[in-house]
Amino acid sequence: MSRRRLDAWLLLDKPGGISSNAALQRAKRLYGAAKAGHAGTLDPLASGLLPVLFGEATKFSGFLLDAEKGYLADVRLGVTTATGDAEGEVLQRRPVQVADEQLHQALARLRGAIEQVPPMYSALKHRGRPLYELARQGTEIERAARRVVISELELLARRGDVLSLRIRCSKGTYIRSLAMDLGTALGTGAHLTALRRTAAGGYGVAEAVTLDALEVMDEPARERLLLAPQALLRDLPRVALDTEAARRFANGQAVAGRGGPSGRWQVFDDTGRLLGVGTLDPGGELRPVRLVAQAAESPALRAEAGKTL
Repeated sequence: MSRRRLDAWLLLDKPGGISSNAALQRAKRLYGAAKAGHAGTLDPLASGLLPVLFGEATKFSGFLLDAEKGYLADVRLGVTTATGDAEGEVLQRRPVQVADEQLHQALARLRGAIEQVPPMYSALKHRGRPLYELARQGTEIERAARRVVISELELLARRGDVLSLRIRCSKGTYIRSLAMDLGTALGTGAHLTALRRTAAGGYGVAEAVTLDALEVMDEPARERLLLAPQALLRDLPRVALDTEAARRFANGQAVAGRGGPSGRWQVFDDTGRLLGVGTLDPGGELRPVRLVAQAAESPALRAEAGKTL
C-alpha cells in the first residue's frame, strides 16, 4: 500500500487494553501516512488523550511532551503490586483504616514540587535497556529521584478502599508512582487500577476521536479532524519573513529581526507557509532551531502570515 506525505496531527482517544504504538499504527494506516509518531506514551491499562503526529508535525512533539497533563485515576489502597498497577503480581495486602482527615493530609503533602522515583516498570533506559525488561528478569536498578510538579491532586470520590482522583502534573510524572507514594504515606500500600488522560498542552479529551469512530468514517470526515502542525505552536508569537529572509532561514541561517520578545517564535514565509521554529536573541537575530521540510507542497503547513520582520 502506498503511503502519502501528510503533515498534520490528530487528537486521538486511545482505548484501554492496547499499547500506544498499536493505537498509533491503526491511525497511521487509516490515514495512509508515511511517517507518524505520538506525543506521550500511555500504558495499555490507560485510556484517553494520545496526540498522534504525522510527517513534519512530529518535529514539534516536544511542545506537547513538555506540557502539563491532566488525568483521572483510580487508586486502590491496601494492595501493593509489583508494577504499581492492576496488571502486576500482588506483593502485599494490608488492612485499610484511614480516616478522611488523614487521607486529605496525605494528598496535601503530595501537591506542589515533589521528588519522585520512577518505577522499575517504565520505559526509562539503563545502559540502553528499558527498565521494564530488567524488572521482568527480577533485576532492580537504583533510580535517581526526579523533581515533578503536582499542581492539582483532588479527591473526587471514595468507594471503600478505592479513591478516584483528579490530577494535573508536569512532564515526567508517573501516576503509578504517585499512587504508590500515597499508599506509603498512608501506611497501607496502594496501586493504580484505572487511568485516563484528560488533557495535554491545553487540549482536552473531549476534542479527541476514538479509533472505532475513525474506522467507520469516510475519508473527507477523517481529513476534517486533522490539525495543522502550527496548532502545536499556538502559544508562541508568530512572525512572517520576506522572500529572501525566508530562503536564508529555511537553509539554516540566522536572519535579522526587528523587535519582539526574546525566545522562541513560530516562523512563516510571506505566503503563510510554516518554516519552523526560531529563537530570537536579545541582539535581534532570529536563529532556526527546528525547520520543516519544504520539498513538497503541503496545505497543512499554510496559515495566514503574521507580523513581518
